[in-house]
Amino acid sequence: MSKFQFKKFTLDQDRCAMKIGTDSVLLGAWTPIENNPNSILDIGTGTGIIALMLAQRSSANQIDAFEIDENAFEQATDNFENSPWNERLFCFHAALDEFVEEPEDEYDLIVSNPPFYNEDYKSNDEQRDLARFQDAMPFENLIEAAALLLSENGIFSVIIPFKEEEKFLALAKEHELFPIKITRVKGTPTTETKRSLLAFSRNDNQDFPVDELVIETARHIYTSEYIELTKFFYLKM
Repeated sequence: MSKFQFKKFTLDQDRCAMKIGTDSVLLGAWTPIENNPNSILDIGTGTGIIALMLAQRSSANQIDAFEIDENAFEQATDNFENSPWNERLFCFHAALDEFVEEPEDEYDLIVSNPPFYNEDYKSNDEQRDLARFQDAMPFENLIEAAALLLSENGIFSVIIPFKEEEKFLALAKEHELFPIKITRVKGTPTTETKRSLLAFSRNDNQDFPVDELVIETARHIYTSEYIELTKFFYLKM
């Protein structure tokens, strides 16, 4: 499916190796915006979906994104231009290390759905591998960049495999980024926990909410929590 229709915007994804999936939608809908961010950065934007969801949810004036893959960068740029919020959205063609070399700005909200298959298996599709394998953007580099670019009261938000949660929290702590909210995601009530949604700030508050989100009770029978989270985006929710 090359076009993806949401309630308030449409995305083309025919040029992107990584198609729109549940992870992106979860992160875009779940990311806390209580700090009323004026500037947002989406690291490794892909189709641009998370930046667009945050444009819909927030009143941020500046929503920047960057993408290393040229085809995905061009696609995200087109998706931004064709959206109702095109004046607030801008995409850079850059790798993480290039982007942080000369940071121009600090951001009140930084989001990333990072590549995270760090197993040895690789397919023959180089673009897809780049999007999916962690060696393209190690967690250490991502966290270091967030610590560098985050404003004083900023929030950093990611979705990662649940099995990587402990390691990610430890790395974040080394950079003085502390969890403010954790949601663990399961596909169904009986399956194992698959993903962790993590939000961080610079304030070390020991008392933060940890909860669980189950996506569906049976095939295409979505839980009320998942519907509540995504209803402003999916057409049929």
